[in-house]
Amino acid sequence: MHRFIALLGLALLIAAPVSAQVNIGFGGVAYDSRQPVEVTADSLSVDQSTGEAVFSGNVIVVQGDMRMAAGSVRIVYATDGTQDVREVIATGGVLVTRGSDAAEGGSARFDVASALLTLTGDVLVTQGPTAIAGDRMVVNMTTGNGSVDGRVRTVLGGGE
Repeated sequence: MHRFIALLGLALLIAAPVSAQVNIGFGGVAYDSRQPVEVTADSLSVDQSTGEAVFSGNVIVVQGDMRMAAGSVRIVYATDGTQDVREVIATGGVLVTRGSDAAEGGSARFDVASALLTLTGDVLVTQGPTAIAGDRMVVNMTTGNGSVDGRVRTVLGGGE
């Protein structure tokens, strides 16, 4: 019976439309934006006129239990004089880990105010033995809730 349900779920998944959406959780604990951010990179360039800093080459960004690795990371600061980080934009193959969960994609955008992380481009999310692939992942880092959009692929079931 379990095998039938798993096969039925897989058949439904294969027949899913291109805009299918699967809800995911990510990280399991609430994101704390008050924690310090540590950035390591091969180089840094700062543009005072635009309020942006670009870290290039083997970039690693760590905040609490969240870690992001990418080829390049652009930090966009608020323009109100507070120097608060408004947005983090990563490109060049992005890997985000939080706890035992991991997500990878071609690029990522993290909106600090809303705590929304968006990964695009051949996204793969792994959570323990489960893997979900799609075109785009959006996750609220405060709640851990998110979704994978596009041609979503996963394997359901297992066991007897």
